[in-house]
Amino acid sequence: MTGNAGMEALIPIVNKVQDAFTQVGMNGMIDLPQIAVVGGQSAGKSSVLENCVGKDFLPRGSGIVTRRPLILQLNFIERGEWGEFLHAKGKKFTDFDEIRKEIEAETDRMTGHNKGISDVPINLRIFSPHVLNLTLIDLPGITKVPVGDQPPDIEFQIRGMIMQFISKPSCLILAVTPANSDLANSDALKLAKEVDPDGIRTIGVLTKLDLMDQGTDARDILENKILPLRRGYIGIVNRSQRDIDGKKDIRAAQEAERKYFMTHPSYRHLADRAGTKFLQKTLNQQLTNHIREVIPGLRKKLEEQLSSMESEVREFRNFKSSDASSKPRAMMQMVNRVTHDFEEAIQGGGNNVDTKKLSGGAKINQIFHGRFPGYLNEGRLDESELRKEIGFAIKNIHGVRSGLFTPDAAFEMTVKRQIETLSDPSMKCIQQVQTELNVVLQSCIDRIKNYPKLQYEIDSLVSTFLRECEQNCKDQINQLVAAELAYINTNHDDFIGFTSQAKSESVKDSQTSGQESQLIKKGWLSTTNVGLTKGLSKEYWFVLYTDALAWFKDESERDQKYYLNIDGLKMKQDEEEEEKSGFFHRKHKIYIFHPNTRYLFREYRELTLIAKDEEELEDWRASFLRAGIYTHRSHDQNFNSDDEDDGTIKTPVFEKIFDDPQLERQVEIIRTYVNSYMNIVRKTFRDIVPKHIMCLMVLKVKEFIEAELMPSLYSVGDPSDLMEESEDEVRRRDELIGMYEACKGAIKAISEVSSKTTSTPLPAPVVNNSINSNSSPSPNMNSHRKPPEPNVPQRPGSMRTNDVPSRTVVNRPAPSVSRSAPPLPSKPTNALPLPPKPSIGLNVTPKLGFNDGKPNIGFDVRPAPAPPSSGRRPPSRPARPN
Repeated sequence: MTGNAGMEALIPIVNKVQDAFTQVGMNGMIDLPQIAVVGGQSAGKSSVLENCVGKDFLPRGSGIVTRRPLILQLNFIERGEWGEFLHAKGKKFTDFDEIRKEIEAETDRMTGHNKGISDVPINLRIFSPHVLNLTLIDLPGITKVPVGDQPPDIEFQIRGMIMQFISKPSCLILAVTPANSDLANSDALKLAKEVDPDGIRTIGVLTKLDLMDQGTDARDILENKILPLRRGYIGIVNRSQRDIDGKKDIRAAQEAERKYFMTHPSYRHLADRAGTKFLQKTLNQQLTNHIREVIPGLRKKLEEQLSSMESEVREFRNFKSSDASSKPRAMMQMVNRVTHDFEEAIQGGGNNVDTKKLSGGAKINQIFHGRFPGYLNEGRLDESELRKEIGFAIKNIHGVRSGLFTPDAAFEMTVKRQIETLSDPSMKCIQQVQTELNVVLQSCIDRIKNYPKLQYEIDSLVSTFLRECEQNCKDQINQLVAAELAYINTNHDDFIGFTSQAKSESVKDSQTSGQESQLIKKGWLSTTNVGLTKGLSKEYWFVLYTDALAWFKDESERDQKYYLNIDGLKMKQDEEEEEKSGFFHRKHKIYIFHPNTRYLFREYRELTLIAKDEEELEDWRASFLRAGIYTHRSHDQNFNSDDEDDGTIKTPVFEKIFDDPQLERQVEIIRTYVNSYMNIVRKTFRDIVPKHIMCLMVLKVKEFIEAELMPSLYSVGDPSDLMEESEDEVRRRDELIGMYEACKGAIKAISEVSSKTTSTPLPAPVVNNSINSNSSPSPNMNSHRKPPEPNVPQRPGSMRTNDVPSRTVVNRPAPSVSRSAPPLPSKPTNALPLPPKPSIGLNVTPKLGFNDGKPNIGFDVRPAPAPPSSGRRPPSRPARPN
């Protein structure tokens, strides 16, 4: 352990937080301080890690051996030595060969047996008296050529995985590079330079120093003269392959490493700043100091995460799965939650408001007032079809006779056929509301998924009741249709045939209302034929009125592209094209065209509109129906077969059959009555069908959940069985509570560390010709030392002229200008006046001497003790002697 014990105590806390987040799959949520080991294949990364642990425990071999990130957490203990895996909790591995086998097995389980890779980390904790508290991440070695079943882009995959870790500002980078290769071509330093251009987070490690060519060395690199890093380089001598095969003990190898640096002529002056032991100590210091630097941001993130977990953790703690008496109360709370959520979803409000799409009550409202009116108009016949149907009815009623009067039966038969078409739109509306209620129910019970039995029973009970309500509602709507068919009320006040006065007023109102344009819908649609190349599409802002369709450049509706009158327009969907395109390539298209003209607008025969999905397409389709743009039906049999497709308008067959002026007059009268009466019926259905659905489905289900769900649950099972938690939920609860406690412990430790500990400042920035601050001082280094500041108190008698200096003495000539000396303070006569204490915490004592008959003054430098707490003012600085 190093001297900063308070800071080192934070490393295990950070490790616990990392474990807790990893267990719940949230490893990347908080960027915890750690050290990532980066290097090319066979750079010696595994040997460096094994040297730090003092044991052989990592897989070895040719090619990519590390195929998953290994988060290695080293924990100092006084006794014992073992390892633990996060995926095998509670199992201690005292045999480090078993640790190697477990790493290989866990890697193969995720990546396969043929050199595949995965970014899912393996968490390994090692407890030993021979380690310092550290967190290291062993990343896959950088490779260029795929091997086995590796994908062709294996290099980019590994690069992306490495960048995922080292790009975080909280991660230190341990760049491992072999000394027997050119440092400028180091893959590790290249990646580190991309994310850390100033070298603030990068620590360089040189391996294989003993394998360099004879006559060469890495002294300049280790002295930080070549490609300097802010944190410098550390030299390492790993075991050779022969040593590994011969099972050479790592501690013996470390002793040989120390001897190598002590005896090598190029490295002996760096012996105390090289080797595995120094690397361990440096990494420990750097990590602890780095933790201190990122503490403010780390604490903020931990507090935010803690706040987001508090409510859920509070619920978990209040519920005790072993207490049978608390389960009925807990079940009631779950049912009340479902009730509250369901009511909020239908009535609106609450905190969980969806901002992406319509849902719940808003979606049901859209079905009632946006889609259902369009569905009712979908079955309406166009004028030519209606005239033809009425004409055939009149002719068939008269039979062989020539009728003189307009038969009422033709009116009733036509009206009843039109009323029957209203049943399908009503059933469609009921089905869509039932689907949305099911969606709301699933979203409500999904919040109690930690109790699967209770969730299943609530889903079963409510869904069964909803189906019953749906069937009851359909029966009521069928009764409504039957009631309309049973009696045709021609005495209705709004019927155009009631009196001549009502008829004239209705016609007048119809003409007046026809002059008013009302907005129906607006939104984004794409089109393929508005000044674009064939096959391309562009989005426009479409606005649909009761009498026109306009589109603009954007939703500001300033730059209008076109204004199209919709009188007589039809729409269709190209089913053949949808079948050819298939399900996954299907485009949701609507075609708008005029059946009796060659061109719709400009030179285009039709307008192709593309919606983004099926739901939006259905909304626009219903809106077009409300605007009177009905679905076109192919009636080729109603046209003469001998007409050629020459661009002229074809003549319908019924115009040639019904060429009797009297019959045409009768058809027109009945058509007017049919339209008037069907408007009344459709208006009734638009009003009464949503009311039936709300009364018989939506409110019934809501009342069932509020009043009958709890008794029904008691009738199907015991609360103790229904409130049995799933294994996944038990595990999740324990992990969440563990993560919560780990975050609290980390915040507490951070609070203590930030106020009680100190750290070594980061080394100063380096330049290309600078030397690392850890290297031995050269003779000219003192010439750059900061001069002592005046008026700093000194410890009396700390140094005398006849003392033997213990440090390097730097001589300089005395000043040539003589000055008058002030009175000396009361000190021994043989003591020279002391210079002030430098700001760097050293005692500097002058040493008087002579050189060739000329006086010289030297200084003896020693560490200074703490200054005395006396309030006396220090004496003024005397003049230098001549």
